[in-house]
Amino acid sequence: MSSRQTQTTIHDVAQAAGVSVSTVSRVLNNKDDVAQDTVEKVRRVMQEMNYAASLAAKGMRSRASHVIGLVLPEVTEPFDLAIIHGVGLALKGSGYDLLIYAADNPPLNKRASWEKEHVAFLSNGLTDGDIVVTPTSPTFPESAPIVVIDPRSEGVSAPSVAATNRSGATAAMDYLINLGHRRIGFIGGRPDTQSAVDRFQGYKDALSRANMAFEPELVQPGDYTRQGGCEAASRLLSMANRPTAIFAANDASALGVLDAARNMAINVPGDLSVVGFDNILETELVTPRLTTVDQSIQEMGACAARLLIKILQGEEPETRLCEIPTTLVVRESCQPVSQ
Repeated sequence: MSSRQTQTTIHDVAQAAGVSVSTVSRVLNNKDDVAQDTVEKVRRVMQEMNYAASLAAKGMRSRASHVIGLVLPEVTEPFDLAIIHGVGLALKGSGYDLLIYAADNPPLNKRASWEKEHVAFLSNGLTDGDIVVTPTSPTFPESAPIVVIDPRSEGVSAPSVAATNRSGATAAMDYLINLGHRRIGFIGGRPDTQSAVDRFQGYKDALSRANMAFEPELVQPGDYTRQGGCEAASRLLSMANRPTAIFAANDASALGVLDAARNMAINVPGDLSVVGFDNILETELVTPRLTTVDQSIQEMGACAARLLIKILQGEEPETRLCEIPTTLVVRESCQPVSQ
């Protein structure tokens, strides 16, 4: 009897779950024609049998595919499109092709398992390594080379790329404070992301440095969407003593602030100054053009691709976290506070 440990196969998972191999395959590929209770049962069995790690280990034993995978929850947001563009540019002339794997924005409570399963699926002979965008899972199979963009927590195990979110937010606030604003509203991002945590901390850092009191009523939760930003801004702008400026944790939310101000006949920047974060294309197409913090999203994608290629070539990363500097981009959506 051999003492060699065997890897879990898709047949093992199917037998343990009491389903067909094709059903397990459809669950792995996120198909929507499998009953939800069956999906949950198969995913539970895969987790119990550590099938993701088995797939990754098997993939690492295969020949190089010269393909890099890009795993992200959706491909509809300007952030995601800029990441794809940056990765693609960095791969030109590298000898690697790009394979994009995206879901239709899986629910947060299931995203971690989705990420692990699909990273493992790609590593099973399809890709040599993968880039994962804003992952929920803090860990991935060690046998699969992984680089993370915009990690959701500080404890992520893989090498990662992120913007200097905290200092970028502080720069935006310093700008508004220097314009004379003393009641500055803040619209947060998704609380499960490290970028949102850091940007909120930057907001508070600037207030403290300027000896300005933190006022909780000036802070509204957001979700990084335009609609969420509009709703949060409507609440802030309905206050009896409303803010004279609003800093939104991302540009989509800031565009929502412009929508809310327009709906309420509040002039920007005459009656309200607005700052966003990201510097997506739409910020230059709206009226007034939006002042924002440029986090060089495209460069984040390019940096992640270059870092992964180095790892695949056997080089040790110089750092586990590559921080991309942010820059304040001043346009027409802010002006000194009216006296």
